[in-house]
Amino acid sequence: MHVFVTGGTGLIGSAVVAELLAGGHTVLALARSDASAQAVKAAGAEPLRGALADLDILRAGAAQADGVIHLAFDHAFGSPDTLAKAVAEEGGALATLGQELVGSNRPLVTASGTPRVPGRASTEADPLMTQGPVGGRARAVTAVLGLASRGVRSSAVRLPRTVHNQGAGGFAGLLTDIARRTGVSGYPGDGTQRWPAVHALDAAVLFRLALEQAEAGTSWHAVADEGDQVRDIAAVIGRRLGLPVDSVPAETYGPLGEIFAGDQPSSSAHTRQALGWQPKHPSLLEDLENIQA
Repeated sequence: MHVFVTGGTGLIGSAVVAELLAGGHTVLALARSDASAQAVKAAGAEPLRGALADLDILRAGAAQADGVIHLAFDHAFGSPDTLAKAVAEEGGALATLGQELVGSNRPLVTASGTPRVPGRASTEADPLMTQGPVGGRARAVTAVLGLASRGVRSSAVRLPRTVHNQGAGGFAGLLTDIARRTGVSGYPGDGTQRWPAVHALDAAVLFRLALEQAEAGTSWHAVADEGDQVRDIAAVIGRRLGLPVDSVPAETYGPLGEIFAGDQPSSSAHTRQALGWQPKHPSLLEDLENIQA
């Protein structure tokens, strides 16, 4: 397939582009800067200059593709307003991509998040949470999945809170960044809340499988580690950076404080059985050993 990818130069996107190319596909990747365009070319893909807000360019990219994988998101978590802007921008982009594919039976695979279910690990059958600081993302993904009735082979790969590679990425990466800045490797509350995780290279395989195989309107869980306690994550970060480990107020994490404090383990049993996906790369706690002081 000739695949249009948004977010193709990020931690996850670069792994997805490499996985697609290794699988015999060709890639057209959205690039919002000269540096991104050069990175796309260096990876062996073709760049399409533009940003997520350039809806005409998104239409053009989708129009010439056999399938679309959406990964781009502005990770501006500094304030509620910047987060809301990023969520709204992504929603507009997804609506545009989906509309372009209506009636074509071409695949549209979008990134999503694993839901939080009180008292147990979430599964692929659980609905996304449409409320809260990132509820708009869930509503946009739900709309994409609804395009299954309009001739789009839409699917969602639900990513855990941490997608990592070489000790960087995801919510654990944010904990590391905050630890470097504050001098404390912190965690909210008592730290017993659990976060699921996956290595970026394993997640990339699942995006390819969804593109190739997923039925319309389906959701899949890119979860390798069902749930590590956040205090255990913080302990590895603190040891690697030579910093004390302690509980800190949820406000430390700005608009994401509510999410950081939540217990949110997740299962991928159905995904593994149905698509034959098997994570092979290091776990989060193993990968965090790559952090350099």
